[in-house]
Amino acid sequence: MELRKVQRTVSGTFFVSLPKEWAERVGLSKGTALAMSESIDGQLCLFTQHDEERTHLGVVLKPSPYLSREIVGKYLLGYDEIRVEAKGRISSEERALIKETSNRVIGLEIVEEDFASIVLQSLLGSASSPETILRREYNIASSMHRDAINAFLDGDFHLARNVIARDVETNRFYFLLVRTLRTLIQNPSLGEKWKIRSIDCLDYRLCASFVEAIGDRAGELACKTLALKDAEISREVSQLIGMFHSKVFESQEKALKAFFNRSVILAEEVKDVKVKIEAMLHEIESVVKKQPTEIVPIILAMASSIYRIFGHCVDIADLVMPREF
Repeated sequence: MELRKVQRTVSGTFFVSLPKEWAERVGLSKGTALAMSESIDGQLCLFTQHDEERTHLGVVLKPSPYLSREIVGKYLLGYDEIRVEAKGRISSEERALIKETSNRVIGLEIVEEDFASIVLQSLLGSASSPETILRREYNIASSMHRDAINAFLDGDFHLARNVIARDVETNRFYFLLVRTLRTLIQNPSLGEKWKIRSIDCLDYRLCASFVEAIGDRAGELACKTLALKDAEISREVSQLIGMFHSKVFESQEKALKAFFNRSVILAEEVKDVKVKIEAMLHEIESVVKKQPTEIVPIILAMASSIYRIFGHCVDIADLVMPREF
């Protein structure tokens, strides 16, 4: 870190000189206009390209065993155009992989294609705020959780399959949020627009990963419902699972509300019900032992998935800290 003393003119104006090496590296000269912005945590940021649009980012990739990972990686880093070029012909397997990968994320579409190249372009336009994206991701995961239990209670296999199919949507919003957070870190002015500090980006990414995990657990519940097929489930077990879900779902809603509102009180309420949640789990484990042998492990696995959702709620609640401003 380089320290420089603040100077003051006779008229009272404060000023500080800029490092010569930095000024030359970014192309400053006499008369160059710089934009200044105060961040929400009190830092003063300088911008050299305040009137210019964000630089268009493009990259060329070669087909490889890691092509799908490379495409997603460049998408998350904010690249606008990803061109896949082969020395010869792109195989049908590689084309299918590229198309499947583009479907895994939001806004990345194939805009050009010939025998030796495929061009993918981001069509996102203006980005949504991290909070908006996280809320959309949570709405999907939350509905999956609720519908997975309803599918079990009603024996609705069609709804169970629908829950499983929706899991890809939570993943897409998670990837979009990661891309947006990285863009925000690279462009601090966006943080001012959305009132999010750079340090908040870590909490948003962690919260999004826990929400994505809730969607995964809901998918597991739906799979277990399909595995039960036409097995007869006692009314007592169904009621216990339903009550267990309701208590966990209440904690889930409270945890996300605590995160968005920075409410330590709500966050503590989520953690305070852990003893009660564990008692309900033990009751289910005890009652299920009386059921037919073939369904016992399936019901226990469902109860475990619901309990793991509660664990993700506690993880989200642990992220909640009161704002200092």
